[in-house]
Amino acid sequence: MLSDYTMRFAASALEVVILKSFSVHSLCRFLLCGMFAVLPLACSGQPKLPPLSTDAVILAFGDSLTFGTGAGEQQSYPEVLAGLTGRKVVNAGVPGEVSKDGLERLPGVLEEVRPDLLILCHGGNDMLRRQDQQQLRDNLVNMLKMARDQGIAVLMVAVPEPGLALKPPALYQELAKEFAIPLEKEVIVSILKKSELKSDQVHPNAAGYQRMAEAFADLLRKSGALL
Repeated sequence: MLSDYTMRFAASALEVVILKSFSVHSLCRFLLCGMFAVLPLACSGQPKLPPLSTDAVILAFGDSLTFGTGAGEQQSYPEVLAGLTGRKVVNAGVPGEVSKDGLERLPGVLEEVRPDLLILCHGGNDMLRRQDQQQLRDNLVNMLKMARDQGIAVLMVAVPEPGLALKPPALYQELAKEFAIPLEKEVIVSILKKSELKSDQVHPNAAGYQRMAEAFADLLRKSGALL
């Protein structure tokens, strides 16, 4: 049998041979590949969005939470967000709309507005009417694909299920991960848990919409859309 000294010597010699066989270029590529393999783990977090130019257009698309039901016309979150971001924000909220109808409406709105960024807040009415969540998921997937195919950045907003728990279904988090888009999943929950921020059981008041706009502006900054 070989002694431990002999085996260690052979291993060291082999290591030298391997290193010498690398060109400087190859060694650099080897080290860089290893470094980039680690970077996604070190830099994981909220997905990034392209920076919005000063003349960029943001499309706020959804139902009554986007329209601003429960507050004055100038107090909806799109109106407040326009002031916070310095960008044009188009309010395309339709009270009572379910995701199926939103999916049918979205192509025409995208064609008319031609936004740089879509804020998608949909699904509350589906859940209030106890509609199939798989259908809601499918409708959201098709909306996200539509935006992606047109090169439109997306920020998605999770809406909680009605009830005491006020927790968004997992499908929002799953889709945000699948499409690599930022997700705001806490602000609506926090608003609906505080009577001073609500106009009724499912709608914010002016202070609540202000809170929504602030949360979206903060997420846009964190994701790189606002510098």
